[in-house]
Amino acid sequence: MKTYNISRRLIAFVITLASLSTAVMAQYNNSSYFMEGMYYRHNLNPAFAAERNYINMPLFMLGNFNVGMQGNIGVDDFIYPYNKNGYSLTTFMNPSVDAKEFLSRLQKNNIVNLNVSMPIIAFGFGGWGGFNTFEIGLKTNAAVNLPYDLFAFAKNGVADSRITEYDITDLRVRATAYAEVALGHSRKFLDNKLAVGVKLKALIGAGNVDAHVRHLKVTMSEDRWKIQGDGEVNGSVSGAYFKYDEDGEIDGFDVDKAGVGGFGGAIDLGAQYDFKDLVPGLKVSAAILDLGFINWKKGVRATIKDEYTFDGFKEPIVIDPDDDDPGKLDNQIDQIGDDLEDLFQLKEDKNPKSRTTSLGATLNIGAEYALPMYKNLRFGFLSSNYINGPFSWSEARFSANVAPVKWFEASVNYGMGKFGSSFGWVLNFHPKGFNFFIGSNHTFGKLTPQGVPVGNANAHINLGFNITWGQKKI
Repeated sequence: MKTYNISRRLIAFVITLASLSTAVMAQYNNSSYFMEGMYYRHNLNPAFAAERNYINMPLFMLGNFNVGMQGNIGVDDFIYPYNKNGYSLTTFMNPSVDAKEFLSRLQKNNIVNLNVSMPIIAFGFGGWGGFNTFEIGLKTNAAVNLPYDLFAFAKNGVADSRITEYDITDLRVRATAYAEVALGHSRKFLDNKLAVGVKLKALIGAGNVDAHVRHLKVTMSEDRWKIQGDGEVNGSVSGAYFKYDEDGEIDGFDVDKAGVGGFGGAIDLGAQYDFKDLVPGLKVSAAILDLGFINWKKGVRATIKDEYTFDGFKEPIVIDPDDDDPGKLDNQIDQIGDDLEDLFQLKEDKNPKSRTTSLGATLNIGAEYALPMYKNLRFGFLSSNYINGPFSWSEARFSANVAPVKWFEASVNYGMGKFGSSFGWVLNFHPKGFNFFIGSNHTFGKLTPQGVPVGNANAHINLGFNITWGQKKI
């Protein structure tokens, strides 16, 4: 039985996501969009066919392991070096961290997205007039949107008595885990100039948690703060129920048994056109991915109390004068979490209902051009737009792709978007018999002494090994 705490880990959640950049790095591998030898390009556009039949290695789930993170904030926005050697760390709440400097590094909305996907079983084969794919996989998506005023209140609420009111709006925390069963088919028309594809997906929901604070008005009243709140927390996990602390306040929820939380469906649509008769070497393509939903069974639901009082954020952990150490970082984060538990007070809804959530859809539009004098060198432009409410983002990526021999190709690319700029790369080995690839959309550079990337929480890794057979089909 595992306890899920709802409110006390809010800031700890975003700090942890940012810190995980070294181990779990965003969306599908956009860096591979224009690489014809990549066997899983159909995840980016279902019109793309693999060059041979293939099957993944289900025992290791490494046929197409993809894990990524995106954000407009990073761990160094919340965690600071404390002493001269930089190996002792403290949080932004330490009085040694200047409030103006800390807050100047934040955005109006501070967002981090984390995505993990891996196939359990995946294979593709030619037949029925085109190319077919089948996959059973696992996906997990987590995202957090923390408004600027939440941190301004945490940092200045006690220290600056001149500010007597804060408005915290549109705070969101969302996490979804589900299994996906997908069947895809692509085929060509018009003398192989037009390729179209469709992929149908059955979704089996494991769980979903969605916390939304629409409005939290914080007003100074004598020696404490008066809170007026509007928001809710929904947890759709089979066997979930709320836990209460010794004061009778909700302290998260437990899950007493595993099970299916809901069912849904989705569709991918895509097309590519080769202008070989008009402009030899030019291809354009477009795809819409994950148009779908999951209907969740009854779970747990709570709303923020209409009005209550808050004593304010406690003083940070006292620094040990003997070793000039601010205390263990985990304890510091725990203390912030304890204060947040008091800030967001919930009341249980005794009659929760089933609900439906949509998947985040992605629109990809691409264009590529192969050089007439060396057709193995192609340049591409990909526009990606992810549509998911407050967690939406856009990116433009330019790439150079080369295939010097039949069994190897590589890509280097540069992306610009909502979460900043990034350098991507892919290496793909695809001789007859097997396929191995490794690449990244976001390659991090400078690291802290603790091995954590400096800057926004953008990092990504995609790798896979598959068995292939048959003659080339593209």
